[in-house]
Amino acid sequence: MLKAPELLLPAGSLEKMRAAYAFGADAVYAGQPRYSLRARNNEFTLPQLCTGITEAHQLGKKFFVASNLMPHNSKVKTYLRDMAPVIELQPDALIMADPGLIMMVRETWPDVPIHLSVQANTVNYAAVKFWQSLGLTRVILSRELSLEEISEIRTLCPDMELEVFVHGALCIAYSGRCLLSGYFNHRDPNQGTCTNSCRWDYKVKAAEENASGDIELPQKIDFDFNEALQSTESISFSNTAIKRHPAADQVYLIEESQRPGQLMPVMEDEHGTYIMNSKDLRAVEHVAHLTEIGIDSLKVEGRTKSAYYVARTAQVYRQAVDDAVHQRPFDPALLGQLEGLANRGYTDGFYQRHHSQETQNYLRGHSESSRSQYVGDIEHVDATTGMAEILVKNRFQTGDRLEIVHPSGNRVIQLEQMQDLEGNAVSVAPGSGHRVRIPLSGDIEKAFVARFL
Repeated sequence: MLKAPELLLPAGSLEKMRAAYAFGADAVYAGQPRYSLRARNNEFTLPQLCTGITEAHQLGKKFFVASNLMPHNSKVKTYLRDMAPVIELQPDALIMADPGLIMMVRETWPDVPIHLSVQANTVNYAAVKFWQSLGLTRVILSRELSLEEISEIRTLCPDMELEVFVHGALCIAYSGRCLLSGYFNHRDPNQGTCTNSCRWDYKVKAAEENASGDIELPQKIDFDFNEALQSTESISFSNTAIKRHPAADQVYLIEESQRPGQLMPVMEDEHGTYIMNSKDLRAVEHVAHLTEIGIDSLKVEGRTKSAYYVARTAQVYRQAVDDAVHQRPFDPALLGQLEGLANRGYTDGFYQRHHSQETQNYLRGHSESSRSQYVGDIEHVDATTGMAEILVKNRFQTGDRLEIVHPSGNRVIQLEQMQDLEGNAVSVAPGSGHRVRIPLSGDIEKAFVARFL
């Protein structure tokens, strides 16, 4: 039997932390807003950190505090003062990136374990050895590494803990190095305030160069994607329909100078243009390989995601880890369970540089076979009536096939009847904010509900 890697989940709130532990996480990471990379949508002030760390240790779990921003002078001056009460809570480690802050913590609290953040962009074994020489106990490797490179680092750094990301959002740049958000909004990614400018809805405008060499918009042409869709003339390129704008009469394609002929359409869908928007990482199919390599921790990104996201990813990756440890074959049904989460399309990132057509079909086929949508939270079950009260998140109706997602195991039911809170029969749970009751037996407090598509 192989050594089990730690399963590390995000905690943007105490609710999400509890969901992570209930569904199989060994550890969570969270950070107070001022010094982590989640300044927004983050409830972990000092009292919440105290509660979280205490509960984690009572469960025999670990709680890591992210303190991984790249600070300007003003935050350096307040750092030790603000971190002192956090250190007193005895988190299991600090996740850090800035060399200056790392130096200050090592000098002030030499016994506090430090994990090097992915923000430090560690991509080689020499860098791992450097950080190890400074007394750090774990390095979170850069997302831009292949399985072969990770394996080589493991071989050459056998006595250093290594952590890798297996699921979540991917950055258009090396983590935190993008300047788009800072340029547009004066909110810097490595200050914890990234506005995800790479994922905005950009519109394409046809432009011209005037006699002075300046770029300007033509007076009569204002390109809009939705208007372009009204055109009946289109061409097909690489199985993608590209619409011609009736006024501009041109097709918008991108060609990189060193890749002549490899044209990419700028227009992607009716909602806008997303040429910088990365797909999300999903590497559940590589968990077994990473376990064999000897990676110490597998990490899921998403401190701003929902409790359902945390529960679902914890449950899926828990099974993948357990299967890998006992050397059971990979269960492709796990791909479909992750497909039900909100995502921008999935990729396994840089782990595998060249996919065979067989592998692509294998992954896609199973991903699409059992897609589901998160539709509600079970608040409680009335043991007398056998009715479960659901806080609705998305629309569902009688006749739907639902999955009850619970730490003790999931079950699938066919929804035959439903009531409102007054006991009246209803056929539709319209959407977010509504509450309904459905028949459900068993002890399943605080479960999630998904609808098969």
